[in-house]
Amino acid sequence: MKQKYYFTAALLCAVSLCAWLFVTVYNNSHKESKREQITVVTSFYPVYIAALNVAGDCGGIEVFNLSEPQTGCLHDFQLTPEDMKLISRADVFLVNGGGMESFLGDVTEQYPDLALFETTEGLRMPDENAHVWMSVSRYRGQVNFIAERLCEISPEHAQELQANARAYDSKLAELEAQQEEILEKAKGRKIISFHDAYAYVADDYGLVTEYSINLDEERQTGAKEAADVLSAVRDGETNLIFAEEQYGRELAETVEKEADVNVYYLDTLVRGADEKDSYLDGMQKNINILKTAFGV
Repeated sequence: MKQKYYFTAALLCAVSLCAWLFVTVYNNSHKESKREQITVVTSFYPVYIAALNVAGDCGGIEVFNLSEPQTGCLHDFQLTPEDMKLISRADVFLVNGGGMESFLGDVTEQYPDLALFETTEGLRMPDENAHVWMSVSRYRGQVNFIAERLCEISPEHAQELQANARAYDSKLAELEAQQEEILEKAKGRKIISFHDAYAYVADDYGLVTEYSINLDEERQTGAKEAADVLSAVRDGETNLIFAEEQYGRELAETVEKEADVNVYYLDTLVRGADEKDSYLDGMQKNINILKTAFGV
């Protein structure tokens, strides 16, 4: 009888031990799988496209964008409860920085331990202008920065992430090579700019900005603005105007009626399709327009 009792007790202990081991192994593997799945949240479109290209098809990394692809710049962007919910899931929050995201204080207050990185860190930003992605060379810097941070967060995927970043950078380098062709003809030419983002176009191509006005959804223009532009055309002896089609066309058309000017509409690349090549396509169109503008 005693032997039967001891056997039953031993059997129960063995079963309990096996059950404990199973639960322990399952929990550990489940936790490990959670660690291996990295959630990356980006603040807006240019950073999102860069992160998409760096992450590529890496199975352990998912990328989400905080704002809608058509949102545009985030100067006055207000976070919603849904936005905060998305950020709460993030392992990494990649932002442009340079003052583009006015809401960062709210994020760091709510999530003080969140790994938040400004992708413009270390980049030269004239006049603290945050529109750095309009410069291909600086955008390459942002892509490299993102790759470095993601490799630190997910070292097990570092090789794939680095390969993705190199592949994307080689495509960006091809765009930058085309810029060099334009530089010879453009350097020193005077322009009038209808958006702050074009300061980087001027910087990359050695242009002289005679007059600048930042047109967006909140800036209303009228007779005074038209008069100021016409005065700049006459005084600066320039007939080149760079404008964003969505907000600059009305003023540009008004000026065109009064002066012999050439208006070129450049994409500010803050909106677009949810596709990896959208920045490449948009910048290529801008380069083609600039080739026309400067006779390349």
